[in-house]
Amino acid sequence: MQKNILLPTDFSDNAWNAIVYALKLYANEVCTFYILHSLKIKASTMTNLTSKLFDTMAKNAMKELVELQEMAQTVNVNANHEFKVVLSKEDLSTALKITIKNHRIDIVIIGTKGSTAAKELFFGSNTLKVIKHLRLCPVLVIPENFDFVVPKQIAFPTDFNHFYEDKEIKPLKELVELYDSAIRIVHIAEEDKLSEVQNYNLTMLKGYLYDYSYTLHWMANYTKKATEINDFIKELKIDMLAMVNYKHGFIEGIVKEPVIKKIGFHPMVPFLVIPN
Repeated sequence: MQKNILLPTDFSDNAWNAIVYALKLYANEVCTFYILHSLKIKASTMTNLTSKLFDTMAKNAMKELVELQEMAQTVNVNANHEFKVVLSKEDLSTALKITIKNHRIDIVIIGTKGSTAAKELFFGSNTLKVIKHLRLCPVLVIPENFDFVVPKQIAFPTDFNHFYEDKEIKPLKELVELYDSAIRIVHIAEEDKLSEVQNYNLTMLKGYLYDYSYTLHWMANYTKKATEINDFIKELKIDMLAMVNYKHGFIEGIVKEPVIKKIGFHPMVPFLVIPN
């Protein structure tokens, strides 16, 4: 089944690394890759820009997009991969939403921004905006300088407090099917025992994953869950992390920069954020 994959770029090495990861992840699939650049200029800057100068900036950006498209075609090895470029004059979040709707995008794959202010953080400002505001399709975040490895072990942390629908689990299952990966369900434990609701949600999750290879793991010490997840990633040699982005949930908390600084969430593997 053909996939439509959106690759936002700011023309940085980090964005290119995410593109290369995407090509390798879907190396054996039929895909159309949309390489998107947002050229939105701040209103304060626009007042000092002439129409001619802005047109020049747009032409230069399109030239870079085409060069990036050619680079991707050069490193690509799959004849069933098609590449298209999109230049938007909207801000990044709006550009993403429009492109996702217009081209029926299945997944967004984006790199992290290693800016000076956020060098020790996993998420950069653009990535934060994408995760926080985008709920139209899954987002796969690729850590800076991460080299592709086949995702044979995928961790799925959950507290079982939310009822999973099959459509929320579908993006996880689709990635699992690419390489017959194993799913490590990690319970973020707040209490020693599961409640009736948690047990029900666990039973439903098991049903959705009946045809897949999965194991259950218990993660204690709820107050240090971010650190615990990273320890789990190291211990079980996890290749990818996947979570559902519930409102007021764990992900919504960690994508606020002060919180990230406080709890130190630094995933060292690609992170699949699934909208609910």
